[in-house]
Amino acid sequence: MTTAVTPMTGQGSRSIPAGRLAVYAIAGAIGLCLLFAPFLFPDVRAQEVAARICVFIVVVASYDLLIGYTGIVSFAHTMFFGLGAYGTAMALKAFGPGWDAILIGGAAGVLAAFVLAVLIGLLSLRVKAIFFAMVTLAAASVMLVLASQLSDLTGGEDGMTYQVPKLFSAATKLLTDGDGKTLRVAGVAINGKIAAYYFVFLSSFVLFLLMLRIVASPMGTVLEAIRENEMRAEAIGYRVVFYRTAIFCIAAVIAALAGVLRAVWLKYVGPDVALSFGIMMDILLMVVIGGMGTMVGAVIGVAVMSLAQFYLKDLMEAGAEATSSLPLLPDLLDPDRWLLWLGLLFILLVYFFPAGIAGTLMGKGSRR
Repeated sequence: MTTAVTPMTGQGSRSIPAGRLAVYAIAGAIGLCLLFAPFLFPDVRAQEVAARICVFIVVVASYDLLIGYTGIVSFAHTMFFGLGAYGTAMALKAFGPGWDAILIGGAAGVLAAFVLAVLIGLLSLRVKAIFFAMVTLAAASVMLVLASQLSDLTGGEDGMTYQVPKLFSAATKLLTDGDGKTLRVAGVAINGKIAAYYFVFLSSFVLFLLMLRIVASPMGTVLEAIRENEMRAEAIGYRVVFYRTAIFCIAAVIAALAGVLRAVWLKYVGPDVALSFGIMMDILLMVVIGGMGTMVGAVIGVAVMSLAQFYLKDLMEAGAEATSSLPLLPDLLDPDRWLLWLGLLFILLVYFFPAGIAGTLMGKGSRR
């Protein structure tokens, strides 16, 4: 009598699919680049891009909690982001560059975002998706108008500039050498700008880990059940309105905290950088490019979109110079046409990665 031995392959294997490994490898590489960004990319522009990526990973991942994991379409996410940013900016402007101002202003902005999220959630989440989306769009429009009109408080269309704690000033020496000069590592001065960057990076990292914990918890499973079949989830006993309102409030609070980080880093807040619909469109594109309902897709989507927005014009300019002797091509690569090529890039990404980069790669790996 013999016993067949089945090798640990295919469905019986516990190994991670190749597609999922590829996604984790890409996200890990992006994370490492962000971790060492001040030393790998020491110029001011690159550090601004890296800090923006850190903040928007949090914003996009929090939006993915809504649209990707729960199926909630909202256009008010920039409103919550802006509340955190404006609360921090107004406190720093009024009370001066202190940690108490950041705590008071940030807490006020987060509390305002939470209250508005509760009101919108309780009043609107019972209606169908398109009507809820219109309610959030109206709320975001009102907030944008208020920020533009209440110039005494918000600075109006011009926004406001302010000072941040001295620890984050470029003139602050974090480490010094034997001569009392600012210590340099790999040619980079260890000053307050480095402290500001790692404040943003570490805070964003903690918030991202928190969201990963949420989606891995039983609550995350319930949210996915609501997304797949809301009526069935309610029929088996889950309070759908409660869960939808809860995740809407959690996403709003996290977006507001990201706004606090953006305000501290940028030292400027205005409608264009905190409340505009252009930012909302960027968030939607980043979610789609990365892959809805994957969370790690936020890392990839934000990195791809941000690098394209900041460096595509430079690449096109270099391409136009390299092909200057050829007909037609230099005109097509004119940097003024960068939006055309950005649109084509987005179309290609959607065509080849219909579920987003992370979603498509993970799906292929699972099928295999």
